[in-house]
Amino acid sequence: MRQLSLTTDPIPQLTWRIALPTSVGMFFNTLYNFTDTYCAGFLGTNALAALAFTFPVFFLLISVASGLGQGTTALVANALGKGDKESAASLFAQALLVAVGAGFVLLLVGWFLAPWLLFQLGAKGKTLELAVEYLRVIMLGGVFFILLMGINSALSAQGETRFYRNFLIFGFFANLGLNPLFIWGLVPGIPALGVGGIALATVIVQAIGCLMLWWHVRKTPAFLDMPWSAFAPNPQRMKEILSQSIPAMLNMATIAMGVFVITYFVKSFGDEAVAAVGIATRIEQLILMPAIGLSSALLSITGQNFGAGLPHRISEAWRTVLKQSCLCMLFGAVLLFIGGKWMIQIFTDDAKIIQHGRDYLVVAAVTLAAYPILFATVFMMQGLKKPSYGLWVGLYRQIFAPILVFYAFAYLFAWGLWGIWWGIFLVNWSAALFAVYWGRRVLARLPTE
Repeated sequence: MRQLSLTTDPIPQLTWRIALPTSVGMFFNTLYNFTDTYCAGFLGTNALAALAFTFPVFFLLISVASGLGQGTTALVANALGKGDKESAASLFAQALLVAVGAGFVLLLVGWFLAPWLLFQLGAKGKTLELAVEYLRVIMLGGVFFILLMGINSALSAQGETRFYRNFLIFGFFANLGLNPLFIWGLVPGIPALGVGGIALATVIVQAIGCLMLWWHVRKTPAFLDMPWSAFAPNPQRMKEILSQSIPAMLNMATIAMGVFVITYFVKSFGDEAVAAVGIATRIEQLILMPAIGLSSALLSITGQNFGAGLPHRISEAWRTVLKQSCLCMLFGAVLLFIGGKWMIQIFTDDAKIIQHGRDYLVVAAVTLAAYPILFATVFMMQGLKKPSYGLWVGLYRQIFAPILVFYAFAYLFAWGLWGIWWGIFLVNWSAALFAVYWGRRVLARLPTE
């Protein structure tokens, strides 16, 4: 398959060429997470609870990795769009140095503060012991999570998403084999590590992924002749990378906070309601995968065309992604509305959970199209080197607005759980409408030369 040209190839074909591998990869990544949970189930309730308690801290690692990847992709794509391969190589190399530094800092934080952090989250006794065991292994290999996204940024900046997809598919199958190997010590000489084995399998997969993607990066035209001197520490480049990446990291962190806000309000309506939200949001995430893939394509397309001074292509790409992803969500909405109850029944036979989950998905059906509008605009702004936009939108729709709206709808108006479901609808659509307004305004102000 020939090398994509993000500045000359037709936009509609480009978006799908970049988005489809991303969506397929996300699907296998979701299966990967299900595999870990399934394997933990064989170790008992304490092991399952331990993995659940580590999520907020683990998500901090993922936020740092994802934010660095997005920020570096935007900067490298911009440099490539200008035809400045030297700057692209320098930015990429310095991003990897930042990744190593960030991994070391998170290792120290995770290793020494893990027991305290997990206890504050509510883990106790055997569950706390297992959670600390799992998290410390993850943090020991945390640098590989961050490096992986840093290395992938060089591919993403060129619109190349196939190799990361291939890694995620490989990772899923490798995890299937490594999990039982390390959990129960199936091979002589390898001890049974329990939940620590689940973590070790994940770290090994990430480390292999770094090698796989590095090999592919060094074969791409943009980085084929990258000199090793590019890795000489450059504080100015590092500052540029951090200024672009930190807002993206914080935006990712608001997602975890948003989960906490929803759970806080839903839990007063019973454990069945909390379980229903957990199941329903996983179904919703599967439906959203094509839209997320399409939206992520905007980051590299916008970055390169912004660097090349082609604002008309940025505008076309944004509108194209909005149309394509909203059409996908229309199909998804019909699927959720008609088959929502059946989907919930796949995971549980509890009548209350099924009813609550089905109610959530009915409202989710008319909320779906708001998400790609938000995703697409955030990625476009990132490509335009305006990362703060995503952070402010994240704070609004994940924290501040939900706290006010959920309280008003659920308690003041006495709508109960329906108030929370419709609150999610209102918050996301209000943010989406603002995104349309702001996206149009920013595009109208782009220089035409």
